[in-house]
Amino acid sequence: MPAGPRRRLPRCERARVAAEVAREHDGIAHRADLRRAGVTRADVRTEIAAGRWQGVGTHTVVIGTGPMSERARRWQAVWESGPGAVLDGVSALHAAGLTGFTQRRIDVTVPRCSRSRPVAGVRVRRRREVGPTAGAGIPRARPEMATVRAAEWAATDRAAALIVCLVVQQRLVSPLRLLAAWRRVRSSRRRVFLDAVFADVCDGAHSLGELDFARLCRTVGLPAPSRQRVRTEPGGRLYLDVAWEDIGLVVEVDGGHHALALNPIDDALRQNEVTLDERMVLRIPVLGLRLAPDAFLAQVARAHAALTGSAAGTRGVR
Repeated sequence: MPAGPRRRLPRCERARVAAEVAREHDGIAHRADLRRAGVTRADVRTEIAAGRWQGVGTHTVVIGTGPMSERARRWQAVWESGPGAVLDGVSALHAAGLTGFTQRRIDVTVPRCSRSRPVAGVRVRRRREVGPTAGAGIPRARPEMATVRAAEWAATDRAAALIVCLVVQQRLVSPLRLLAAWRRVRSSRRRVFLDAVFADVCDGAHSLGELDFARLCRTVGLPAPSRQRVRTEPGGRLYLDVAWEDIGLVVEVDGGHHALALNPIDDALRQNEVTLDERMVLRIPVLGLRLAPDAFLAQVARAHAALTGSAAGTRGVR
């Protein structure tokens, strides 16, 4: 015998039940979750028609009349994009706590075999395998793979490098796990550039050890420095210490971890000591040599020319 129509809830009761369901998703609810809680399709239609709730897409209902929060928009993007959809790229990183990088569209990945639907403000990407996802909360790619994909999808090289730096600095994933995830990538349109960026940020010793600053100096007509070596501070920060000792010019190329924890304090103390010894100190983030090498080398050349002139003038005094 077929089941009869489900009992509709009184208005105050459906409002209470719906608010409870929506609390988990920042004020929105999936229609299936509402039905499981006892709110019927007819209840939902009534509330939307009365203007007390909003229907947003096939599955999403806003319990109220206000705009959706950013967190709610992420849930809506996953619900509406298709079966198996997960947040990916920068959007997955935002859900994991990333700050300092904004993006207007939400990135979602769906399995290639899944039927996806276009959603306003959402960029859907199809992959043969979505890959491992975070264990709790909104479905999303794990931070290491989300970072790799975000860097690959970024509009510019500068944006790609910024994403990688922020993820490591904010400790969303360990450098070793991030570097391992990158090394598993078979093909990339930014292979050469991202190889350098991930090495700079995640493996500072290797990256700085391979950096030939003397060769870069020759490209702008500077003589080779009299000293070039990778050093390790007691706190573990690695940098390339370059100097033209005859004129008192020092260049410190900072590795990817120079801004973490208490390293800026150690950096300032060291730089002050070098400056008090009457030497000029220039600092260059190692990523600066990837993104803006000409600008930084031009500064080194200007400092070298100024100090060379001062040294020559001093030598001429009897």
